[in-house]
Amino acid sequence: MIPQSFVQELLSRVDIVDVIERYIPLKKSGANYFACCPFHGEKSASFSVSPSKQFYHCFGCGVHGSALGFLMEYSGLGFVDAVKELAAQVGLQVPDDGRSASPQDDSSERLYEAMNLAARFYRDQLKPTRRAVDYLKRRGLSGEIAARFGLGYAPDDWQALQKIFPDYQAKILAEAGLVIDNDQGRRYDRFRDRIVFPIHDRRGRVIAFGGRILDKGEPKYLNSPETPLFEKGRELYGLYLAQKPIRDEGFAVVVEGYMDVVALAQFGIANAVATLGTATTPQHVHTLLRQTDRIVFCFDGDAAGRRAAWRALENALESLRDDATLAFLFLPAEHDPDSFVRAEGTDAFRKAATGAKPLARFLIEELRSRHDMDAAEGRAAFVHEAAPLVTRIAAPLLRLQVIKMVAEESGLTQEEVEHAFGVIAANPRHGRQRAPQPAPPPEDAPRPAFQGKRRSGGLAGMRPAGRRKPPSTAATLLRLIMQHPAWAARMPVDLVPSDSAEGLALIAIIDMMSLGEPIPPGGLGALIERFRDTPHSETLSRVAAELVDAEFDESIVETLFEDSLRKLHADSLSAEIEALLRHDREHGLDAAGRHRLAELLVDKRKLAEASKASDL
Repeated sequence: MIPQSFVQELLSRVDIVDVIERYIPLKKSGANYFACCPFHGEKSASFSVSPSKQFYHCFGCGVHGSALGFLMEYSGLGFVDAVKELAAQVGLQVPDDGRSASPQDDSSERLYEAMNLAARFYRDQLKPTRRAVDYLKRRGLSGEIAARFGLGYAPDDWQALQKIFPDYQAKILAEAGLVIDNDQGRRYDRFRDRIVFPIHDRRGRVIAFGGRILDKGEPKYLNSPETPLFEKGRELYGLYLAQKPIRDEGFAVVVEGYMDVVALAQFGIANAVATLGTATTPQHVHTLLRQTDRIVFCFDGDAAGRRAAWRALENALESLRDDATLAFLFLPAEHDPDSFVRAEGTDAFRKAATGAKPLARFLIEELRSRHDMDAAEGRAAFVHEAAPLVTRIAAPLLRLQVIKMVAEESGLTQEEVEHAFGVIAANPRHGRQRAPQPAPPPEDAPRPAFQGKRRSGGLAGMRPAGRRKPPSTAATLLRLIMQHPAWAARMPVDLVPSDSAEGLALIAIIDMMSLGEPIPPGGLGALIERFRDTPHSETLSRVAAELVDAEFDESIVETLFEDSLRKLHADSLSAEIEALLRHDREHGLDAAGRHRLAELLVDKRKLAEASKASDL
């Protein structure tokens, strides 16, 4: 493992502005730097980088973090690889504290090496194999496109890979999914006589393969099995090459097959990706929403295509955001994306994608088609079937819009529909299933978007738009301590309430200081990295995002801190006094209890007097 002290030293040596400018152009405005966010499509610059806080935050999609976090997000690096890359930029050698899980690391590296060797072998076999080349030409693919996607050919040979892996019985080949061991103990290549499509991770490393048969036969497509490198429910074919085109075009196109992605790229539509032999998953949607705020699912117009679209809709509901759009493009029944773009052309496909049907309209139209809307029973069944779907929509404003659409279609009022949804969700006997509650977002999910203009001017301006409660005393102190970590030494840890995430995070910072650990020298970014992979990581990241573009009047910050400390002390006194009074009412107080109550009342009076004097 990499020592935390080195991570902190590294972040103190780098400037987050210099790091991010290696990848995207930044423009200075006031104290911070701004750009169009590289993680979602937008036309206005809502991506803010603070050199003083060493932290970035996008007010559009909510993504935020330190210089390390940016490298991990932008380049798809793991934590260790991001540290190594950042260290290389400033000429530092990454140490190891001796606790590194080297066997696992070595195993992963050997898997990557095996996949890379196999990819090169398959690629080298393509050109001399006339059948394979002719097949690609018949599909209209150029040599340039084949090279861009690294297409190859797996020979019609049971053990062709033995040519590049002399130890053909090595365990690593089975772990990588390159070979199959049958029940008789015989080993043979998984991919034989197929066009091979390498599947890359976001860093461009080969993690799996897809194989397409040249002639008739089953299965038409064959994927690598799930391995330590490859989980098909999380990966998208073509995403590595499509990341920049998606940002440039402002939307992503999701298709069903490898050949669709490659064929669209041949016609200049490079912002397409494909699922890997599975239905669209919530993880797929989360991944794409980190890239763009518009996703267009493209399906064949036949019954199978509509079923696939409906599964995609169901799996996307908990991932929806009010600042993002999911839409569905249904091609004519005789076409798939490959044939459509060849027959109709690039402009026709782009026009069709622009006019794709928004998710809410597709949901309502699909449900309407299943019921007799001219009959009361049909309208009731329509509302009944809509309930468990609509209540799963995570975007609150979109959910409200869909509820209104359900009301209009059913002839009910909005209030009646909301009441009906509540009854169905609360009582499974009224529905086929209990309406699931929105699932908590995964770690890589986009943060809630901030609304309105960038804010400044102290604590009141550091919260997202909308109706919010005033921050608690612990929350206020946490924000101040994150701005001035040295003040943690002045905090009485026993007074900090531990009944909130902010309070627990504040206690963690105070404990860090009390144990003699130095103050992270790299601003908010370094502080966040200090608590990465702890229970406080999410809370501190969220608060840092709220602070990134806030400006403090330093002349009043000290006063605010002292006032908050007094409030914390007063809250503690009040809580103990109330507990003693309650005990006195229920059981009576002994002499020691009465003495303690008297002391507390005196302390509270003195604190009130001191507070009043400080206000004069």
